[in-house]
Amino acid sequence: MATDPSPQIPVRANSRRSRSSNSIHPVDVETPPVRPPTPIVYREIKHFKKWIPWLIPAFAVANTVTFIVTMYVNDCPKNSVSCIADFLGRFSFQPFRENPLLGPSSSTLQKMGALDVNKVVHGHQGWRLITCNWLHGGVLHLLANMLSLLVIGIRLEREFGFILVGLLYVISGFGGSLMSALFLQSNISVGASGALFGLLGSMLSELITNWTIYANKVAMFVTLVVIIAVNLAVGILPHVDNFAHIGGFLTGFLLGFVFFIRPQFGWVSQRYAPPGHSVRPRPKFKKYQCILWAVSLILVIVGLTLGLVMLLRGVDANDHCSWCHYLSCVPTSRWRCNTNPTFCSSTQLGSQVNVTCSPSGKTTTYFLPGASNSQIQSLCSQQCR
Repeated sequence: MATDPSPQIPVRANSRRSRSSNSIHPVDVETPPVRPPTPIVYREIKHFKKWIPWLIPAFAVANTVTFIVTMYVNDCPKNSVSCIADFLGRFSFQPFRENPLLGPSSSTLQKMGALDVNKVVHGHQGWRLITCNWLHGGVLHLLANMLSLLVIGIRLEREFGFILVGLLYVISGFGGSLMSALFLQSNISVGASGALFGLLGSMLSELITNWTIYANKVAMFVTLVVIIAVNLAVGILPHVDNFAHIGGFLTGFLLGFVFFIRPQFGWVSQRYAPPGHSVRPRPKFKKYQCILWAVSLILVIVGLTLGLVMLLRGVDANDHCSWCHYLSCVPTSRWRCNTNPTFCSSTQLGSQVNVTCSPSGKTTTYFLPGASNSQIQSLCSQQCR
C-alpha cells in the first residue's frame, strides 16, 4: 500500500554564487538611527588649576644675586687681614673664626640692610625688617635656604599661583623679622628662614582647612608635623635665629587658612554639572573653613600690628617673658648662648695693633702696618668668638 511521502520542510541557505536576481535577501526592517555617544568635554576647574611656577625660582635667583653683590661689597682682601679662597679676589670669604658659613663680615651685612634693632627703632630704618630676608650670612646658609625654598615653594606655587604664594612669602618674612627684633635686640639677623618657615606653616594649615579633599591626610599631617618639629629643634643651637623661624611659621600658618582655602567637592560638582543634571545645592565652603578663615585673618592683622607698635616703642619682649629666650638657644656644656654684641678697644703704635675684646678682656697683639678701621673690626670679631 502506498503511503504519502513525509512533508518537505523548505530550507534557506546562503548562496556562495554571485548575486543574481534570484538571490535571497534579508527582510528589510525599519530600525531607529543610532546616535553617536555625546563626547565628554573636559573643562579645567579654575579652583583646582595647575600653575606654572616661576616666582619662586625668581626669588631664588634674586637671593643668589644679592649674595654675590654682598660679597663684592665686602671685598675681604681690602678690609680684612686674612681671607679664605684668596683666588676669588674680592669675592673671597672672611676667616672661619669670624664667619664659619663662608660669607661676608657683619659690618658688610649691616651696610646691605641686615636687621639691626637699634637702627630700626632709633634710626627709623624700618625697611630693614624686609631687606634682611634677602641677605644671607654665607654660602652654606644660602644653599640650605634656597634648596628648601625650591622644594617647598614650587609645590605651593603650582597649586595656588604666584600671587598668593608671593604675598605669603613676603608677609611671613616680615612676621619672622618682627618676632626676631622683639626678642633678639643685641645681634644682627639675616636670612630667608622666616619666610621659608611661613611656607612650611601654610602647608600645614592648608592641609587642615582642606582636610576633606585629601586621601592620605593622616600620613601627610604626621609627616609635616615631624618636619616642622625637627627644623624648630635645630633652632635651639647657638647662632641660629629661632625667633625668626617661629614668627615666620606662625604668620604663614595663619595666612594658609586665609589664602589657601578650597571649595568643597560637592559645590564644585554642582557648579560644573552638565545642563539638566540635578544635584542637591551645597555651600561653597564648610562652616569650619569659614570660621578658621575669619579667626586667622583677625589674628594675623592684630598680631603684626601689635608687634610693630611694640617694636617701634622700644619694647624688649624678654622683659615680659623670662623663659622665652630658651626658644632660640638652650645652653649646654658644649656651647653658650651669649648674645651680647662684640666690641673691642684697640691701640695702635706704628705697625703694632693691640686689640682687646671688651666682654672677655682678652688682648692680642698684631703687627699690621696702616691698619684700617674695617681691618680692626674684623680682628675684633675673630678675637671675641
